[in-house]
Amino acid sequence: MDSGEANGSTSNSNPDADGRSNQHQPVDSRSSSRFPFGDGANPPRIALQHRLEELVRENRVTIAVVFPIVGAVSLLASAEGLLPPVLSYNPVLLLFGTLVMRTPLVVALLPQIDRRAIGPLVVLTAYTYAIELVGVRTNWPYGAFEYGVELGPMLGGEVPLALPLFFVPLVLNAYLLSLLVLGRHADRALVRLLGAIGAVLAVDLVLDPGAVAIGFWTYASPGSYYGVPASNYRGWLLSGAVAIVLVDLAFDRAALLERVRTCEFALDDLVSFVLLWGSINVLYGNWLAAIVAGLFCLGLARTDRYDLEAVGFALRPGRFRR
Repeated sequence: MDSGEANGSTSNSNPDADGRSNQHQPVDSRSSSRFPFGDGANPPRIALQHRLEELVRENRVTIAVVFPIVGAVSLLASAEGLLPPVLSYNPVLLLFGTLVMRTPLVVALLPQIDRRAIGPLVVLTAYTYAIELVGVRTNWPYGAFEYGVELGPMLGGEVPLALPLFFVPLVLNAYLLSLLVLGRHADRALVRLLGAIGAVLAVDLVLDPGAVAIGFWTYASPGSYYGVPASNYRGWLLSGAVAIVLVDLAFDRAALLERVRTCEFALDDLVSFVLLWGSINVLYGNWLAAIVAGLFCLGLARTDRYDLEAVGFALRPGRFRR
């Protein structure tokens, strides 16, 4: 991950012919190409977008590296009973940390949120609640499960109120990464949708084993995949397919792809996900899940925007001393 915090400058993300970004040519971070609002854009909105982007850019390492590492440590300490009750699985801290790690994705996609996008995204949010409520009440489609940790306020005492904050970004990350990795093949709707749905399933191959290991939720009939039953993945196939179709309908794909290519932090939330849940799976010996997390690392490397040398520079001893 190349960090403005690490090197004091922004990286270029001009796409090459194959759809991969080129970070070796300097780009003015204030370039209007970073704010694709159109000619009729509201100047205050552009100013706000610019400020949000600068805020994220200046704190990329903190958001995408430090936060997930601290989150993984605190979750492991909670699971092992090493924290006092007031800090163990603290829902306020859980929600705050999740919100911070989601910030790069949200800021990156804000310019693409228009009238076309609002309808499908509202439907996706409602669908997220609906499918989870059905799952809790009927044990379909995921199988019988129950939450073991308070993930903030509960809607009707049954599902987390912040559920879209947990689920929708995972779908968006899978979709965006698929567009970049597939390149020109993403022009074919069937290839694009199947690739993105497969990426959503891969996300849960990483998420669910880690979540079960630290007690986020448990299944009444644990399966052979680190306690996760096959029914859970059949459920994710359904929910993921519906969610991906809605995301595909929400955005102008060409504009979205250009935005992701030119916004160097657009996939930082996926970096956070891999660090957080990949670390948890490694420490609990969920090796297949850890390997899938590693495959996401390869997919991220394919985007050519994640400079490990810059991360090392940003985290070196004394970097934050004054």
